[in-house]
Amino acid sequence: MITGVLRIRGLDDPRIADYRGIADAALVRSRGLFVAEGRAVVRRLIEDGRYPVRSVLVSDAAYRALETILAPAARQTPAYLCQAGDFLGITGHDLHRGCLALAERPPAPTVADLLTPIVARTRAGGARATIVVLEGISNADNVGGVFRNAAAFGADAVVLSPTCCDPLYRKAIRTSMAATLRVPYARAAEWPGDLERIRRDGFTILALTPRPPSITIDELADRPRPPHIAWLVGTEGEGLTAAAASLADHHVRIPIEPEVDSLNLAVAVGIALQRLR
Repeated sequence: MITGVLRIRGLDDPRIADYRGIADAALVRSRGLFVAEGRAVVRRLIEDGRYPVRSVLVSDAAYRALETILAPAARQTPAYLCQAGDFLGITGHDLHRGCLALAERPPAPTVADLLTPIVARTRAGGARATIVVLEGISNADNVGGVFRNAAAFGADAVVLSPTCCDPLYRKAIRTSMAATLRVPYARAAEWPGDLERIRRDGFTILALTPRPPSITIDELADRPRPPHIAWLVGTEGEGLTAAAASLADHHVRIPIEPEVDSLNLAVAVGIALQRLR
């Protein structure tokens, strides 16, 4: 691969062909890639170094803003320069941030792959562990918000049911401020069966729900904290399925004013993680 800082030769330049398909998330996944969007996210992607970056496509202004990190990286990863207005013609989207990167998607870990090192580490040192388990969360903003809260409050990992949004979808990455690139996660292969696996690994499953019967989060906080906690969260409308909710050790609610029926789920997760941090 030719590396360096390279000016594109027009919207049909074959070197940037992969960027023309970024609106099709399934196509991007099929190529074994994911898209990082925005200057802050691309900076964190490159600085972290966890995911091999295939290339970067930036406007001149974005390149100037990120030159200290893009110029050294360009020795191994090409950085393609284009005009700010070219993004619409290349990608089909008017990207005001003027900054995209294509990175290689890692192999998908299983729930066992995810939890085994966490459990081993905490048991060896007598430390606590906290994970978040999401059921049926298809909204990228909510998934990104949960990962951002998980990073902020020190959660060890996130487990997603099969129907959850891809954490490496570009909008989820952007909303999370790149936390989906840092917080370990796995997608459950068997649902809700993998909840049994989580319990066998010593996690107390706490289902967040506004519905009775449940205890308040304040009541829960007054009790001795279980060493391993798994917060189980469903959609804002329908909530958890009966099958998943039945596997929880406790149902927990966050008290709110009676005229409000529920909280945004990412907000609720942030409160729960902070309250029992």
